[in-house]
Amino acid sequence: MPSRSQYALMTSKDRNMVLFTCYSSAIAFFDFLIYLYLAEVMAATMFPVSSDPNTAKIQGLALFAIGYVARPLGGVIFGRYGDIKGRKPLLLISILVTAASLFAMGCLPTYAQWGLAAPALFIVLRIIHGMAYGLYVPLSWVFVAEHVPRQYLSVGCSYVTASFFVGVLFSNAFFLWLNSTLTTEQLADYGWRLPFFIAAILTVLPLLAWRWIEETPFFTQMKSSRPSDYVAKPFTTLFKHCKHAIFIGLVLTLIASSITTVVVILLPDLIELRFTLDTDLFGFSHSLGIVFMIFGCVFYGIISNHQNFGKILMIGSIILIAQMLAFFYHLEASGDYILIMYALLGFCAGIVGMIPAILIQLFPTNVRLTGMAFCYNVTYGIVGVLIPFGLGYATLYVSFSPALYIVFIGFIAIIMGIYFYNLPELKRINQVI
Repeated sequence: MPSRSQYALMTSKDRNMVLFTCYSSAIAFFDFLIYLYLAEVMAATMFPVSSDPNTAKIQGLALFAIGYVARPLGGVIFGRYGDIKGRKPLLLISILVTAASLFAMGCLPTYAQWGLAAPALFIVLRIIHGMAYGLYVPLSWVFVAEHVPRQYLSVGCSYVTASFFVGVLFSNAFFLWLNSTLTTEQLADYGWRLPFFIAAILTVLPLLAWRWIEETPFFTQMKSSRPSDYVAKPFTTLFKHCKHAIFIGLVLTLIASSITTVVVILLPDLIELRFTLDTDLFGFSHSLGIVFMIFGCVFYGIISNHQNFGKILMIGSIILIAQMLAFFYHLEASGDYILIMYALLGFCAGIVGMIPAILIQLFPTNVRLTGMAFCYNVTYGIVGVLIPFGLGYATLYVSFSPALYIVFIGFIAIIMGIYFYNLPELKRINQVI
């Protein structure tokens, strides 16, 4: 067991580790969202020109969805490597692969130059980048959780989760600047390459501080205590001894992925299908909602710990359900107070900030990354592909569809809260099986 008490205070080294991970996480989310913001431009650049604008939009969204499909591959294939060789080398690999794939995509020829080879290469690189991203997200939570004392576990993971939404805000600001600076022709000609090059540079910047980054104490202790003839088989061990943890992990990730996907990514487009609002005001409202979601993530991370997860999850889920219904009722009534309602919704959705700390404690150290990567990426792969199309279709007929879906997810979260409330104790974070 690591020598530091679980009640120790954070050292400056711990804080620097959290800061390093948070910066990398914000940039990672920016990297992943590039395809969403450039969906139509990339479709027009990488595919044959279509006279039907809907076809171009579908092609662009398909490129974005490929990243979700690729996530489970990265999580399952490479997650186990982190449980065998260590978190630090895998973190380096994920950063380098992400940066290299982004840079390569920025250098790709267009369909007009190389024909079908261009979209084929782009899809391959998109899959590689999706795999790296699917690996990085659970790795970032594990890396922070295994560095900080246990009393900071929840708040440390919530900082990382909040930093992903900082990446969303940065993406909004960056593409607002890009679209206002370049014309449509310039964007289609060369402007689409700029985000990839900038993202590649921002991704590798943290490596300037790499020599100060250390392997996590829990993995170091686990590795030093292994017998000389020990053969690590994290995937086999995971499915042999942690079936219950896998199920709980999948359900918790369903909750987090659904709330994030709907509130952060889909809600603006879904609302526009049935409601008429001022575009500029609504865009600002969405950004304000994300700002308050960042605050909400940190708030729930601060007030939750391994002893009151269940209680906080239950209460937070009930409040989220109430606010989601109030939000859509307000849209039906007038929409005059959209700023306040979006801010409140974002803060309530910040409940996702406490979920990674629960996931961390479901899995023992020697299978933690494998288990988290599997649960996170499989669930996100399903949610990221099915929910946009399913909710988009449902909203055309029932305007409250997004709210009803979040209510459904909220009830699942309440059930999980009851489960954890009645659970005597979560696993020791340094447990090994």
